[in-house]
Amino acid sequence: MEPIKQEQRLEKKGLALYFTLPIISWALYDAANTIFSSNINTIFFPLYLQEVVGTNETQNQIASTFISYANSVASLFLVLFSPLFGVIMDRTGKKKKYIIILTLLTVIGTIAMGLSANLEDSGSLFGIPLSLALVILFFVLSKFTYHSSLVFYDTMISDLGNKEQIPLISGFGVAVGYIGTLIGLTVYLFIDDGQYQQSFIPTGILFLLLSLPLFFFIKDTPKQVVEKQSILSGYKEIIETFKQLKKYRKIFTFMIAYFFLNDAIATTVAMMSVYAKAIVGFSTGQFISLYLVSTISSIIGSFVFGYITKNRGAYLSIRYVGILMVVALIIGTIAWSQALFWVAGSLFGIALGSMWVTTRTYIVEITPEDKRGQFFGLFAFSGKVSSIIGPLLYGSITLIFADLGNIASRMALGSLIILTIIGLIVHARIKEE
Repeated sequence: MEPIKQEQRLEKKGLALYFTLPIISWALYDAANTIFSSNINTIFFPLYLQEVVGTNETQNQIASTFISYANSVASLFLVLFSPLFGVIMDRTGKKKKYIIILTLLTVIGTIAMGLSANLEDSGSLFGIPLSLALVILFFVLSKFTYHSSLVFYDTMISDLGNKEQIPLISGFGVAVGYIGTLIGLTVYLFIDDGQYQQSFIPTGILFLLLSLPLFFFIKDTPKQVVEKQSILSGYKEIIETFKQLKKYRKIFTFMIAYFFLNDAIATTVAMMSVYAKAIVGFSTGQFISLYLVSTISSIIGSFVFGYITKNRGAYLSIRYVGILMVVALIIGTIAWSQALFWVAGSLFGIALGSMWVTTRTYIVEITPEDKRGQFFGLFAFSGKVSSIIGPLLYGSITLIFADLGNIASRMALGSLIILTIIGLIVHARIKEE
């Protein structure tokens, strides 16, 4: 089937804008990658590690450290490679090609996690059971390829509509993405109690199925390469971009703010399930229910903030979302009852969905079109560096203060409040006309 041309797409208004084949296909990929994010990154991989490692209150802190450090290692790979991705896009215009490659690698890695977890009498590696070590290794590789695909996917939005339409398309994509969370959580109905590894293979299959529309119904618009250069020259271009700090001061200031805001988000997403179970006392079923409510909050928040961003501007909208995050984290840190944590989870859900809508739109607004891919790569670089620091900070706190039991995890979550406030302070220094 022939994808709809851009000229036809730009004429669409209202609800008709959302129901064009390219935009639906793009949004369904958001659903696909959100299935991986929720099932693997947020819920079942952390719960699997807690089940295998966390046998008491102290060991729960060690399990948190395992989870945090695995996320940090995956983000380290992203720091090394993400600057190249933006350069590749600016030179070739190709996005879909790399999304397909990286998605298939993520699917293979996720399925490999499931196969590795079921190995019996597999020996050990550095004192860790081989099956557990392989699951962690494939998690790191899968998370790396998953996040790498998002660099190309996020930039693709600039090809789908004009400046006025992008906030609405972004909000629609995030909302459909969180519907993907609801689809992904159906896996929970088919796994045995405590056998969280049974979710890995079905998650990989669902990710692939919902990615297929983008594979088939969106076309790349390749650029003609005038001069072929070594791929390593991409690092030189990134360095040159940093040297232009004065020329792009607003962009770089926002990149620092985004660093701290994303730091808090990425760490909270990675640690939410273990924190809810080990610290607040949620059962797995209760946490799934909380996650569903949080997801619904994200869907509503992403749609609402799409319109808030359109009317109030992305700059102010980011500030609103940051303040909401601070409130959610404070409540989550001091929560002495499950009821309070329900409030924290719902507020964080709104902030999570809205942050992607507002920041993605603002990056498009403030970056020059001819360097957009490169700057998206830089923001991915900033986000991934923060995704090293946040989990590393969280995991180190739970490791150092493990003997304090649950207080260690509350201290670790509390550190994210400070990071968010720093992000808001830096964001306030951006001078908007």
